Amino acid sequence: MTGRLMNGFVKVTAWPVQKAVFRTKIYYEDRRIQSRKVRGPAIIISNHTSVFDYAVFLFVFFGRTLRYQMAEVLFRKKKLGRFLRAMGGIYVDRESSNFGFVAESEHILQKGGVVGIFPESRLPRADEERPLLFKSSAALIALSTGVPVIPVYTAGGYFTKKRARVIIGTPIDVTAFVDSAATERENLKAVSEGMRQKIIQLGKLLDERQR
Repeated sequence: MTGRLMNGFVKVTAWPVQKAVFRTKIYYEDRRIQSRKVRGPAIIISNHTSVFDYAVFLFVFFGRTLRYQMAEVLFRKKKLGRFLRAMGGIYVDRESSNFGFVAESEHILQKGGVVGIFPESRLPRADEERPLLFKSSAALIALSTGVPVIPVYTAGGYFTKKRARVIIGTPIDVTAFVDSAATERENLKAVSEGMRQKIIQLGKLLDERQR
């Protein structure tokens, strides 16, 4: 409940600020199938362009409390760490073999919540192809819970004269990438790449819609 109250407080009080700073323009692959309204449990995946992606998505999906997986480095700053915990952030230690964040994410989804994941796991460097290869945890959680996976692509470009732009895609059927004859590891890799290709397609679609 604390996370919901904190989310609500932040969204209401910061709405005018984000409206002026990001001025986010939202596009849709097919609004009839998936709009900004998210009903029931869901996983939201996206490419990762900036630490401000999370802030933008809070307002894109204004009506739901988003519980995002967040890297350990963010929690090392005491004030920021306390704030992110109050917002319901899911702690992910990328330097550890502890996968408690997977169980926590599954629990949230089983309770009807929404979990946000950046499957690239980190911000790409300037010389790297984007998006980076997806880590398998998002695929694992999607397969284990069976909840809808909503893909979102963000063009980034925050704090510029241009408006921030995102496109919301139609939910992904992750079972379409599963081969009953393949190993679990092979299927996780296939689902991860299938989700990544969907994000790439959304990026191309956003470019077309902006013309």
